[in-house]
Order: sequence, then C-alpha cells, then structure tokens
Amino acid sequence: MKLSEIVDALHFYRLTKDIANINITGMEIDSRKVSEGDLFVCIKGFTVDGHLYARQAEKQGAAAIISEKPLDVSLPVIIVNDTTKAVAMLANKFYDYPTEKLEVIGVTGTNGKTSVTYLLEAIFKEHRRKTGLIGTIQMKMEDDCFDVKNTTPDSLFLQRSFQKMVERKIDTVFMEVSSHALDLGRVYGCDFDIAIFTNLSQDHLDYHTSMDDYLRAKSLLFAQLGNKYDKEKPKFAVINKDDKNHEKLIKSTSQPVVTYGIDQQADVQAIDVNLDANGSSFLLRVFDEEVQITSKLMGKFSVYNMLAATSAAYCAGIPLHTIKKALESTTGVSGRFEPVNLGQPFGVIVDYAHTPDSLENVLTTIRSFVKGKVYVVVGCGGDRDKTKRPLMADSAVKYADLAIFTADNPRTEDPKAILDDMIAGLKQDNYRIIENRRQAIEEAISLAEENDIVLVAGKGHETYQIIDGEVHDFDDRLEAANAIKLNWNKEN
Repeated sequence: MKLSEIVDALHFYRLTKDIANINITGMEIDSRKVSEGDLFVCIKGFTVDGHLYARQAEKQGAAAIISEKPLDVSLPVIIVNDTTKAVAMLANKFYDYPTEKLEVIGVTGTNGKTSVTYLLEAIFKEHRRKTGLIGTIQMKMEDDCFDVKNTTPDSLFLQRSFQKMVERKIDTVFMEVSSHALDLGRVYGCDFDIAIFTNLSQDHLDYHTSMDDYLRAKSLLFAQLGNKYDKEKPKFAVINKDDKNHEKLIKSTSQPVVTYGIDQQADVQAIDVNLDANGSSFLLRVFDEEVQITSKLMGKFSVYNMLAATSAAYCAGIPLHTIKKALESTTGVSGRFEPVNLGQPFGVIVDYAHTPDSLENVLTTIRSFVKGKVYVVVGCGGDRDKTKRPLMADSAVKYADLAIFTADNPRTEDPKAILDDMIAGLKQDNYRIIENRRQAIEEAISLAEENDIVLVAGKGHETYQIIDGEVHDFDDRLEAANAIKLNWNKEN
C-alpha cells in the first residue's frame, strides 16, 4: 500500500520528505522485527522509547518512520503528536478496518474475564459460529492456538490478528480487555459490539492511582462503544448489577444496557441458586424467558460468569436453548478451579485467584462443600500492587484451616520482602512461611488427609515462575501432581 494512502488516516501530521512514491509492505513498533519496506512507528513505553531505535529500523530496511519529533535519519519521517493513537489509526487503515467486519465482544473487570470469554466461545460454537479469542491464556482462531505477550496486546498486533481472522472468515471474537490496555490506548480503533463488565475489586494499584482511577479505566470500554445507534451493527453494554459500581458504568455508555445479577433484580438473573461439590444449579431468567441450568462449574463466581456470558450471547441473538446446552456441557477453563486428581482421598484444586476478592470467592466456595480441612498455598507477585498483599494473607487465614505463604512470581523483588508484606499485621497465626513454591505445595499435600482440600492459588494456567527477572519452568498443576505421587505413594 502507498504510504500516502496510509497516512491519510492521520489527518494531521508534518513531513520531513516527500512520500508520494513510497510503498509500504508492513508495519512494526519493534525495531528488531523491521524488514525491507516496513513503516516503523516509534512508541514510548514504560522502559523503552522507540525513538531511540529509529536508526536501527533504518538499517534493517524501514521505508519510513512515524515519530513524535524530528529524527537523525535519512528516511522520510512523519511527525505526529501521539504515536500511540497514530499506530492504531494507521493499522486500521493498513489492515482495512477488520473489526468492522467482525462481531467483537470485549470483557473487562477484575475477575472472571478469562472464564467469561471461554464460556462465550462454547456458546457461540454451539450456535455454529466461527470464533476467535484473545486473552490471558492465549489467542485462538477456531481451534488453532497462539501465544500472546499481554492480556490485551498492542493495537498493531490486534489489528493484524483481526485481519487474519477476517481472512479465515471468523464471525465473532471474544477479547479480555484489561484496565492497562484501556488506559494505554491498546484497543484504540477496535470496533466493539458488546462490552461486558464482570466486577471490580482491588488490583493493579501499582499502576492506577486509586480505585476510582481503576474504575475510570474500566469505564473507557463502555464509553468507546460510541454514540451512534446502528441497526446494522448494534452495540450493547452488559453490566453486573450486583457490583456496587454498576450505576457509574451504566452512565458511561449511551448504548442499550443489559444488566445481570443474583442478589439484585436484573434483566438476566439467577434465581434459587444451589451450590455444591458437583457444580451449581439455578433458574435462569432472561427478560421474560426462563430455563433451568445444571452446570458442572462450582461456586457463586461461576454463576456470575455464566450470567455475563448469557447476557452477551442473548444480545447477539443466540436463543436461550442453545445457551443452556452450552453452559451445561462446559467443564471449565484451564487453571480456573481446576482439579488435580490422581485417585488420592483428598481434593487438590489449582486456581488463578490472585486478588483478595477472588481468593475469598474460591475459598468460600470450597468451604461450602468440604468435609475436612482446607489448606491454601498462596503468594503475591513482585513489582505489583503492594497494598493487596496483607489483604490476600488475611483472606487466606480467614477461610483456610492452614495457609502456607510462598513465592508467586517475585520478578525483581526479594521474595522474603513480599512475604513480610503479606504477614504484616496478621492477627491469626494459622499460617506457615515456605518461600520455595515447590516445597510449599509438597508440604500442603503431605498434610492433607481424607476429605481435606488443598488449594494452590495465584498462578493457575501459568507454566512459569519469574525469579530475579529470569523465567523458570513451573506449573502448579504438575507440581501438585508430583507431590501427590510422592506423598500418596509413600502411604500406599
């Protein structure tokens, strides 16, 4: 595509050289990936400023550069005020506005984003839709899976991926949308059709200045649904009415709102909820329709996730009987309340719970059906919100018979310092500290007896541990399985 055509998307810019005859074959924001004929966009990140790598991009064959200032290069430089917005606009143009050709459903909130996207995938597949998914665990195009770096990748990666989905004739894409992504403009240019809010509890206060700022970032997804009412491509906002912030989010959008809940009367509601060790059951009321749901998914939080997915699917025109069939056949998401069962007489569950609220939700769910004791192995990530550390520890000792505090992903922090933050101010003493995560898991499983439950929390699906900035192979599920073999085989 001609560079002159691409930059038409920008409206306002300054040129250092004529660009009339320049052809662009690709776009990059990472100078190491630049190849002959690419347009390189300089982005200022947290740790790296792309403007410093303009000459490297030139050496690797870049045809032109988008920048926020003049550069010492011989290539044409297009100078703009904000390269983050510019790259989104340019990528949209270069990849021919792919989200306008897709149905895009975005999910934001502290907890439940991954589970809701996977429930939606199950529902839409049941309805014979071709689906794509972008989230914490991976990116999917139908049944093909790809690794992703962030919960919500940058705008260039997104538009490139959406264009591939269009080529594969995918109908609907489900995407986790983090507060960081919204605040940093990673989803600029994405044409969302349905936006879902799950809940808001403390997390990411290392980045956001306050809970109000955290909520503001989340609300951007709903504001970005726009003011236009399009009969051909209608927009909807799906809001959890049981969350105390629901009114602020409802006010943030001009689009039609569908609410869901258990405790508050809502458009989509779970009634007569029953929770046990085998799953959950409830009467699902959607406006004036009702169906009974019997699901293998456990816990009140799972009911909320099913309500969120139901609401969005209903907005998308999927009939209730199809939704019911999908919800009742779904067994769960990797690393979310995932059992590790090798025939031992006690339960072992691995879960991603890494916020005080999500840890409390999982532990109270276990408490609702456990016949014996509850053990929890949990830590807190390094280089992240320090204020939630004592809250995590408090939830652990409050709802477990014994908490074993250990390393999570310490990253560049001292694990001992993180553990000290966790136990600061604890009034209960039903805890132990075992810094080595493998040893902590082994200890909990060695203590478990018949009818007990061991919860290994915080990392879920992750297959690594980051210590001193280095990535090491580590999977809680495999570690738990090895500990079961070691301890259970000794006794039998």
